[in-house]
Amino acid sequence: MAGEWRDVALGDLFKVKHGFAFKGEFFTDQQQSEILVTPGNFAIGGGFQDEKRKYYRGPVPTDYVLQPGQIVVTMTDLSKQSDTLGFAARVPNDANVWLHNQRVGLLVFNPSAEADARFVEYLLRSHEYRAWVIGSATGTTVKHTSPSRIEAFRTLVPPPSEQRAIAHILGTLDDKIELNRRRNQTLEAMARALFKDWFVDFGPVRAKMEGREPYLPADLWQLFPDRLDDEGKPEGWEMQPLSELLTIIGGGTPKTSVEEYWGGDIPWFSVVDTPSASDVFVIATEKTITDKGLAGSSARLIPKGTTIISARGTVGNLAIAGCNMTFNQSCYGLRGTGSAGEYFVYLTAQQMVDQLKSMAHGSVFSTITRQTFEAIQRPVPSPTALAAFERLVTGWFDSIFSSVEESRTLAQLRDTLLPKLISGELRITDAEKFLERAEHPASHLTRSVS
Repeated sequence: MAGEWRDVALGDLFKVKHGFAFKGEFFTDQQQSEILVTPGNFAIGGGFQDEKRKYYRGPVPTDYVLQPGQIVVTMTDLSKQSDTLGFAARVPNDANVWLHNQRVGLLVFNPSAEADARFVEYLLRSHEYRAWVIGSATGTTVKHTSPSRIEAFRTLVPPPSEQRAIAHILGTLDDKIELNRRRNQTLEAMARALFKDWFVDFGPVRAKMEGREPYLPADLWQLFPDRLDDEGKPEGWEMQPLSELLTIIGGGTPKTSVEEYWGGDIPWFSVVDTPSASDVFVIATEKTITDKGLAGSSARLIPKGTTIISARGTVGNLAIAGCNMTFNQSCYGLRGTGSAGEYFVYLTAQQMVDQLKSMAHGSVFSTITRQTFEAIQRPVPSPTALAAFERLVTGWFDSIFSSVEESRTLAQLRDTLLPKLISGELRITDAEKFLERAEHPASHLTRSVS
């Protein structure tokens, strides 16, 4: 097999086209159909992420409108570890118009090179390529690479048929991960919509006041009063500050100079561990601490189901602890008091963040303090309404959690297979056997190919 592979420079397969310097005066936070692709759209490890959007409302050169499926690379990275520098991503196939922004390169393939685009995307995730890009990068605080540096990297590539087979194997795993993400997005949106209808817009109460037909089953319909009081909240619901509705838990960081405090079995959450909004749960963290680290610091162990909110730096990021874990001092842990369940707490925190953003008139609010929770008040539903809400949404969140676990296993399998397939160490037929077993993913999959 090795004899069939050929030694090429990446520049033999494609050229990297610079993006356009779109004018900052036309950037906007207001939703538009045109969206700039920025280095922030590249996930750590490669792939496209659509968490934060930079919209554009100015004139657009047609040559810099990206097409679905095209491969782009990031040529600038602000992180200390160059987390995304040089990684590739595919332009999404959706209803948006994605724009080719500066510091993002577009791969323009050489037709005679017979290079499969999706194979190349995975090739640009290989350890050897990453080492080349990072090793040749310029800059100190901000790292840069260039088309010439990317194109100069040499590697072995298989025949076109094998490229397509490798891309199919790895792509099948990524497609399943993406399907899970979209499903999670739908379920999370359903939970958010129900929360908003019941506890923000007071939809059932207003429907009763207007004499409309019930749109909930009778047992749920009767949980809501039939009028709003003089304060505009459902009659009988008490107004309380969030500080009375929630137990607020502070975090901490063990001394980094004490080696025995780190690398244990206890997950330690920081903002870098925040999952995508649709995935909700964090089930693994970049760093872990030991029992001694927990005992020797102000870090607190929180139970599974606790909401974590970032309070300083990157403010307002949310996650639900998918297992018992700790977190740093830039975050708070939130637990409900009384009848407030864990998902009501999470969605309440989400609503609080939305409220803070609105109060800041679109600017980034600098910090969340304990006083923030005291200043924000909300009407507290009856215990029966809270219990009914928790029952309804628990199944949705359980499904999200299962999908997150499955996607993590699939990603581990993909990351195990990728270097072996890209290097030719693993034969296609052997990889396909592992892929068949991924129909029901489990931890043994990654162990079996290691």
